[in-house]
Amino acid sequence: MAAAETQFGEAIEHARTKAEEAGVFLSVKLEGGELVCQALGSAEEAFYRLQPRSEGLFVVLDMKDRWQSESIESDLMHSGDSLEELFDEELAELGYEGDTPTYQHFRDDEMRFVFQSPVPIDGRSADEAGVIASQYLLGYEACFRQLGDMDEDDGEE
Repeated sequence: MAAAETQFGEAIEHARTKAEEAGVFLSVKLEGGELVCQALGSAEEAFYRLQPRSEGLFVVLDMKDRWQSESIESDLMHSGDSLEELFDEELAELGYEGDTPTYQHFRDDEMRFVFQSPVPIDGRSADEAGVIASQYLLGYEACFRQLGDMDEDDGEE
């Protein structure tokens, strides 16, 4: 587990730097070993995270507002697009060349609405893991920003 923790830490640090450089988050900070980035322009408070867990590294979007979560689901339902396809397109734009990502959507024990995807960094070098973690974080932001109420200023001039 120590090697995995080191890999996670290095990947998260690389992603932190890229997240700050991208300028697409309201805030970027490390909290308890995870990277926490507050969504910029979201109608309600929402957070993107890179979370190290015993089963691997995960990219997460979480929010407490039920209606915001439902606005994302509604956009997906009405567009006919799958979240996997939208996320995969954003990853491709960031240079990612791996398998199509998967995701889960649920309500956690802290009553937050969660979208999450495993970040495929097992067996990768520290540099590769950092690049992939950054691509997943920035890809999640780009994917979800266009859905529901994640960009309340979209289309308003």
